[in-house]
Amino acid sequence: MTEQVLDPTKRMLVTIAVMLAVLIQVLDTTIANVALPHMQASLGATQESVNWVLTSYIVASAIAIPISGWLADKIGRKRLLILAVIGFTIASLLCAIATSLTEMVIFRAIQGVTGAFLVPLAQATLFDINPPVRHARAMALFGGGIMIGPIMGPVLGGWLTDSFNWRWVFLVNLPVGAIATVMLWRYMPKGPLTKRKFDIFGFAMLGLALGSLQLMLDRGQQSDWFDSWEIWIELGLCLGAGWIFVTHTLTAREPLFERGMFADRNFALGMFFMVVTGILLLAGLALLPPLLQRLYGYSVLQSGLLTMPRGIGTLITMVLAGRLIGVIDLRILIATGMGLMAWSLHIMSGFAISMGSGPVIVSGVIQGLGLGLMFVTVQSLAFATLVPRLRTHAASLLNLSRNIGGSIGISVVAALLARNLQIAHADMAAAITDQVMPSMSGTVVSQLGLPAEAAIALVEAEINRQAAFIAYLDDFYLMMWVTLASIPLVLLLRPEKKHEAAKLHDAVAID
Repeated sequence: MTEQVLDPTKRMLVTIAVMLAVLIQVLDTTIANVALPHMQASLGATQESVNWVLTSYIVASAIAIPISGWLADKIGRKRLLILAVIGFTIASLLCAIATSLTEMVIFRAIQGVTGAFLVPLAQATLFDINPPVRHARAMALFGGGIMIGPIMGPVLGGWLTDSFNWRWVFLVNLPVGAIATVMLWRYMPKGPLTKRKFDIFGFAMLGLALGSLQLMLDRGQQSDWFDSWEIWIELGLCLGAGWIFVTHTLTAREPLFERGMFADRNFALGMFFMVVTGILLLAGLALLPPLLQRLYGYSVLQSGLLTMPRGIGTLITMVLAGRLIGVIDLRILIATGMGLMAWSLHIMSGFAISMGSGPVIVSGVIQGLGLGLMFVTVQSLAFATLVPRLRTHAASLLNLSRNIGGSIGISVVAALLARNLQIAHADMAAAITDQVMPSMSGTVVSQLGLPAEAAIALVEAEINRQAAFIAYLDDFYLMMWVTLASIPLVLLLRPEKKHEAAKLHDAVAID
């Protein structure tokens, strides 16, 4: 699809339509998490088996994302986007009326497949309907929609579940999907079709690698990682299929992705920075709400509201980034964004176990400022030197990179949380000796009138609480160092020069 000049009104309507499509997908990625306990009771599932509601969606989405570019070339981006919105909306209805866990897992997999196409197609469409001078602003708007999901999803999901029923978590997609479908059919311009042979072997190997990776990351913690044969098998499949895919891509006549994309240094590094963004965004959101709920005593809704300042900071810098791009060296903007994220994680690693909500809000705003600045700039720089016909493929790979980063980040911080909790518990428990315990229990008995057994239980509960808190702080500290270690790679990026932008504009016009 080439860039198409639209009048401002039609461009605004198309933008609204594609952002509605993005909204239902990014919200549904996280909105179902808070409803899992209610689904478990309603569907008669166990605590372990109900997690397949999330796993099926993640795995199906990861496998489907890479073929969005080929399908868009084959049947047209407009047609594919409309079909994806319709499919996602119908799948949402089926999830809402599911009566068994098997049905729910199947319908969530359908949601994952159809939802996988929405974000990359929407992103490529925003590039094509906006002239080059408006690309940064378009990415700021797109990034705002992407960031809404992880921040608003838990809040909206918790409110719908508490006020109505868990099924409304899926029913809320129906009116939004219907409106988006009508607007896309009415206003979105058609693009040219491209005949290109489908690399079925490459797709099979990539799908096997991604599916195995996602299963390993999702089930690793509950399967005790490499003490389980399942995890070893999934790791072997991931590495073997991944190696075959890379070799095939380098040697095949018509690979799934054009090799020239990866020769573009900015795009290749953009994929890496999107992995880092996924780690910081999704891993952070996987840690903070449980910390607020379990150790500070906030409700689901309150913890969701305390994560919202991050979204406010993100929206502020996304608007600013759209205006600063072209004025300030993009590498400076990316490095500044990563520096802000590292600063926020430094604040979080210094949380106190007894404190108010102030540090949570301040660190959230600072982290949001960094995320917004980095997200818009990386997206703009990654697409700057790619020809328009590769944008859908590039968008799918960037979104896949962010999803993989999120999955890796969530799995790593969850594993380290469990490990560091045990270490901290052992260290503190070792200090509770026979000499210390009698005086402690005697003090508690005299003050509260509790028996010695109850005093020991209170001490054990406090050790568990303190150990969990230390484990959370260790995770934040590790994420801070990951961010700092990634900053020097910004120097490898090649900033877009004015004469290159002119060449790109000419290439767009010719294409």
